[in-house]
Amino acid sequence: MKANRNQKRNMKAGAQPLLRQVAAIPEAFGSGKFRSQYAALCFRRHPGDASVEVLLITSRGTGRWVIPKGWPMKKKKPHEAAEIEAWEEAGVRGVARKKPVGRYTYLNWLENGDVAPCVVEVFQIEVQDITEDFKESGQRRIAWVSLDEAARRVREVELKTLLVNFKPKSKG
Repeated sequence: MKANRNQKRNMKAGAQPLLRQVAAIPEAFGSGKFRSQYAALCFRRHPGDASVEVLLITSRGTGRWVIPKGWPMKKKKPHEAAEIEAWEEAGVRGVARKKPVGRYTYLNWLENGDVAPCVVEVFQIEVQDITEDFKESGQRRIAWVSLDEAARRVREVELKTLLVNFKPKSKG
């Protein structure tokens, strides 16, 4: 679905809240054509107190805080795609839990001007390895923050809720 010039100008860089964006282009949701994406909720535990920090990265286009995510990949299961996104976008490795810990929705403004309403399935990854040499290094900022701070930084309301309520699940 192509956005017109006024819609693009008004919506650039997520300048408006999601509901206002949706109101401006109701046809994007009326079609029922949500696209799937897979995300990695990467976390690490502090030794001693077992508190949890999560990884946030900046998006390449707008610089807003997000979690690593991407489109489905051929011959890869959703949790495997999340692992690959975490490696390529943030330089972290770990084993993703096979079942999602949640999902959220957002409007993805594609480079060609199309608007893609997306449902993002989120897979937890306990980080086991970190490197500074990864595919998108230099294109993003990375931050390890508390769950509350992560929820303050991201824009998507459903992702905020997922972060505030996140309790790492056992492997499986």
